Amino acid sequence: MQRRVENIAMFGLACLWTFPLIWAFWTAFRPREMATSWELTPDFTLNNFVHVWNGAPFAQYYLNTLIIVTGILAVQLVTATLAAYVFAKVRFWGRDILFILFLVQIIVPADVLLFPNYNVLGDLSLLDTKLGIMMPYFASALGIFLLRQTFKTFPSELEEAARMEGCSWWQMLWKIYVPLARPTYIAFGLVSVSYHWNNFMWPLIVTNSVENRPLTVGLAIFATSFETGAQWAEVSAATVMVILPLLLAFLLFQRQFLNSFIHSGIK
Repeated sequence: MQRRVENIAMFGLACLWTFPLIWAFWTAFRPREMATSWELTPDFTLNNFVHVWNGAPFAQYYLNTLIIVTGILAVQLVTATLAAYVFAKVRFWGRDILFILFLVQIIVPADVLLFPNYNVLGDLSLLDTKLGIMMPYFASALGIFLLRQTFKTFPSELEEAARMEGCSWWQMLWKIYVPLARPTYIAFGLVSVSYHWNNFMWPLIVTNSVENRPLTVGLAIFATSFETGAQWAEVSAATVMVILPLLLAFLLFQRQFLNSFIHSGIK
């Protein structure tokens, strides 16, 4: 009986979670005059997507988002790998204390740092640039924590054997630690890409031009623009265009996603 109640509760929560997604897809493919109607009719159209694509520079927004997300992830993987190796395998005075202080970054809300980061970018003349959007995220405390915990599970015999074969610390890191930590890299990559793909507040504050706005900011401007005359159908179509790449990636690589999170220890 208890198991049945739990299953019903989980099914109800799943329905509540998926309802906004279903509503967005339903509205995106319906004619404008029938956007808010749940009447089951064969009236579906792609005109909403055509109107959205022509009403705003979404091609530029997609390109900007891809550059930003890819650039952040590439730098994060390098910095997180180096820092995680140092915290896991290099012994020095105050290492654990420094690591704890570094982890404080996880519990500090990102919004607290908006204005300090904005002032720094202003001093560096990097406002309204893609680099300015990316810079505050080049180091990830979460990525360093996950990789450190993974590196600490590797036996020291592997490192000793590599040194006996004449490997430098860089070769040892690249040929031993990185391949063995592949599930953790995949899990962190998924978290990083999904977060920065959906990031809104920081790009909204930093960017002022179409050449640097990501999809989330472009969607907000489109939805509130009087020039486009955006209605529920167009807003839903634009929303589907923004979330569709992540949704397709999850559906295509669902098993790899789940295995990566399980092996990396993310609950």
